[in-house]
Amino acid sequence: MGRRKEISVFSHWREVCSEHAFCVYAGNSKPTDAMAMTLNPRHLKRYAQIARLLAKYGRSDLVRQSGLDSVLEGEPTAALDNAPEAEELAADLESMGPTFTKLGQLMSSRVDMIPAVYIEALSRLQQSVQPFDFAEVQVILEEELGMKLSRAFREFDPEPVAAASLGQVHRAVLPSGREVAVKVQRPGIREQVVEDFEVLGELAAFADAHTEAGKRYRFSGTLAEMRRAFLIELDYRKEAVNLRMLGDNLAEFERVIVPCTVAGYVTGRVLTMDFVRGTNITKLGPLRRMELDGAELADQLFQAYLKQVLVDGFFHADPHPGNVFLTEENSIALIDVGMVGKLPPELQERMLKMLLAMSEGRGRDTADSAIEMGDATELFDEDGFREEIGRQVLDLYTGASEDLQIGRAVMNLTKAAGDNGLIIPPQLTMLGKTLLNLDLVGRTLDPGFDPNAAIRKNATDLMQRRMLKSASPGNILSSLLETNEFVQRLPGRLNRVFDALGDGELEVRIKVANDTLLLDGLQKIANRIAAGAVLAALIVAAAMLMRVETSFRIMGYPGLAMLLFMIAGTGAVMLLADVISRDRQAKRKTDRK
Repeated sequence: MGRRKEISVFSHWREVCSEHAFCVYAGNSKPTDAMAMTLNPRHLKRYAQIARLLAKYGRSDLVRQSGLDSVLEGEPTAALDNAPEAEELAADLESMGPTFTKLGQLMSSRVDMIPAVYIEALSRLQQSVQPFDFAEVQVILEEELGMKLSRAFREFDPEPVAAASLGQVHRAVLPSGREVAVKVQRPGIREQVVEDFEVLGELAAFADAHTEAGKRYRFSGTLAEMRRAFLIELDYRKEAVNLRMLGDNLAEFERVIVPCTVAGYVTGRVLTMDFVRGTNITKLGPLRRMELDGAELADQLFQAYLKQVLVDGFFHADPHPGNVFLTEENSIALIDVGMVGKLPPELQERMLKMLLAMSEGRGRDTADSAIEMGDATELFDEDGFREEIGRQVLDLYTGASEDLQIGRAVMNLTKAAGDNGLIIPPQLTMLGKTLLNLDLVGRTLDPGFDPNAAIRKNATDLMQRRMLKSASPGNILSSLLETNEFVQRLPGRLNRVFDALGDGELEVRIKVANDTLLLDGLQKIANRIAAGAVLAALIVAAAMLMRVETSFRIMGYPGLAMLLFMIAGTGAVMLLADVISRDRQAKRKTDRK
């Protein structure tokens, strides 16, 4: 593979990083030497690894301009100049530890931006990461559970059934005979993650302070949100709570399963849950697919996620194919819920409006919803943003691109927002990634599955659920209390109004955002009224002068009267033409918006 291709791949990687605050420099302007970041001596080894990765994959200029070149002194040039293969990139990320392995997993889910050969190589990081030794597993289990392994479990398979970036899973049997899956966290991972995020935080702060892209995307804020989510994912007790909540919320969906946890076998670094026998969605063979009712499974899974996001406000945020199993009973099992998203009620309603508008091809309403959710910076280009969103939504609705799905459309919207200076909530980026992975799973189950149609079909049900949720006893009681307070204060307020009115002291104050613009508008209205009154007076005067006989005549009529008629008629035509012209200009300006 040529060098040109590798630089292109790194460019794609950089775009992925920009959405998760994982890049130093993505602007057009070149930083000067004075802008080079100050290196922290405690992180020199990590700086060297990051600099080596950047240099190896096509951005040696970035290493030099950020001041990281000093940590590469003595590195073999050949090691940095070889054109790497896709598998080599996956191996490099895995060797750098869990934080960068997670980055590789994020990259593998971006089928809209990463070349297919790299998607295939990086997808391995979602399902096949090198496990750690069973001796370490035993030490962690005995420390966390406070008992010998042989006493805690009747059987315990030393070979893991799955290994991921944060931990690995072993099959076991409890003394009661219950078959379980035991998830054990990698040793020393929390300390490594904290250090990695310190380094990435320094790089993000440098980018925010010295690059246009940093000012536009605000990498530090996004990185802080991701750090928080990452540290929560490292506490398995919180994942156990997520499993219970998700299981309760999805109980109505018979074909969607969430494993139950085992009380007394859950700690910060150990999570024990029911063992689910099944097959990874991406590993289904042709014959197995023929046995499935893929359309029903995909539809129910998508309904379950719409309920999570738009009704419950609590959703599984990482449904990549490695986390979705097809059970032996032909149900869908969600086996890893360490990463979840939470949405406040007002954000749920705006997202529902946005998704409905997007699925129905209403670009203007989609842009309005995004602007309501976002935070406009001084660089915000509203017209450019609206134009781009309108084009994207039209492509989605008309099927201009057969690969364009709702998840990718949401991700494109977040990118367009950043490009045009609109900072959107990080939950929307998480939702886009969730829907993007869900699109992939849905098409795997049913190649003809249409998420846009599913959203439109379930719109009425979603609205009813939202209304019922807002009509909860707590909300009703709160509204009654506010109504009671209003009724109690109303008589006193009315008395004060009537007293002021009777004494001639009633004042109405109006606060105008732009008083100059208002006065100009009032002045134009007054001018038109005055012009109309003068023209009307000329017509009346001309009609009265028609009865006055004079020797000066025009077309057989009194001359002075005819002159007044002609002046009034000309003025009326000019006034009417001005009104029509200004109305058309205002309409064109409104249509452009």
